[in-house]
Amino acid sequence: MSSQRRRKPRAPKRRIEGTYAIDTGHAAIVADPLRDGGYVLEVNNVPSSYVVPGAPEVLEYDYMRWIAAFMESAELPRPFTAVHLGAAGCSLPSYVAHRWDSHNIAVELDAGLAALVRDAFDPPVEIAVAEARAFTHALAPGSVDVIVRDVFAGPDTPRALATVEFFHAAHRALTPGGVFVANVGDRPGLANARAQLAGLAEVFAHTAAAAPTGILGGREYGNVVLAASDAPLAFSGEVPWKPGADLSGATPALRD
Repeated sequence: MSSQRRRKPRAPKRRIEGTYAIDTGHAAIVADPLRDGGYVLEVNNVPSSYVVPGAPEVLEYDYMRWIAAFMESAELPRPFTAVHLGAAGCSLPSYVAHRWDSHNIAVELDAGLAALVRDAFDPPVEIAVAEARAFTHALAPGSVDVIVRDVFAGPDTPRALATVEFFHAAHRALTPGGVFVANVGDRPGLANARAQLAGLAEVFAHTAAAAPTGILGGREYGNVVLAASDAPLAFSGEVPWKPGADLSGATPALRD
């Protein structure tokens, strides 16, 4: 990993709205008509990030606040190092860098998207162009304090980033007591979340999930945030959370 001093984020001095070609298709930067200086980054027509350049403390998406709540509650060193698998507009990495004066590496597969985000938003974090699984396996043992996985292929996490073997690679890269946090999109029944929690429980001593009651109860589609660590987990967020590896049903863990 290369080191890079964090820069103070700047507000854009030119018009950045528009549609841009990227390696995996196209991205659009859409100005928020209700908030001066706010932008939605859409990747292949899917809203992926909400960014207010120059205001990294803004986290518009609920699930990002839940991820931050697990990090807030963890006994992490100050400063700490966080790797974010899935960069998009770098809104969460920028928040973490601002909130905890931490070193953040955002990993993005699409080089064109990474270049667009650097140019349009100038996030105060390092962006590495790499495939998330390969990047995680290449991390030195005990070299990072937090790993955030927020990678999607359509509505789901790529299978290669949801297996027991991948979780072992993440565990190996974390410092003792480090935290792995993942965003999962799931449907009624929570098959994805339950399978991934089962896999995480094979690797980490403690696991937890946070989401609105309707989603945790398996009645609605939405985001579930999973956390895992060898240290006890806590949560300072505003939605229900459940410690433990079970979400009302046994699902076999995914394996390579």
